[in-house]
Amino acid sequence: MKISICSRKAIEELIARGGLPNTAVISFYDPPRPGRPHRPPAELGASFERSIQIALHDLDPSALERAGLSVETFFPEADALAGFILRAKQDGLDVICQCEYGQSRSAACAAAILQHFCRRGIDVFADYRYYPNQLVYNKLFAALKKRSQGSDHP
Repeated sequence: MKISICSRKAIEELIARGGLPNTAVISFYDPPRPGRPHRPPAELGASFERSIQIALHDLDPSALERAGLSVETFFPEADALAGFILRAKQDGLDVICQCEYGQSRSAACAAAILQHFCRRGIDVFADYRYYPNQLVYNKLFAALKKRSQGSDHP
């Protein structure tokens, strides 16, 4: 399973070229916020084998309370995303992790996947192009571990 990180612009270019066979896409986008223009998620269409889109603010722990969230309530989709990833691996699909700029949420997602399957998540954290969101990383890594060890494994 190949894991890639890309931005909205890069995924749109891939879509324009017809997408990629045997590829699953995890697409993070910003949920609507008061006072900010809403930008809908990237339109993936049928360009990829399967996809999941998750509205998730790119927050660090110090900003959670101001957003009305806590560590426990942030990223409730982590378990469902872990199931999606495990099914993609089981089906032999490559995975693209995508967010607006391809630096934070998508990088954290890729790092969690690489750490879970290959023990190489540090490669993403060490790459200066990325700023992995640690909340996303920790929540997804824990969900992957739980799903892999428990009866919820697909």
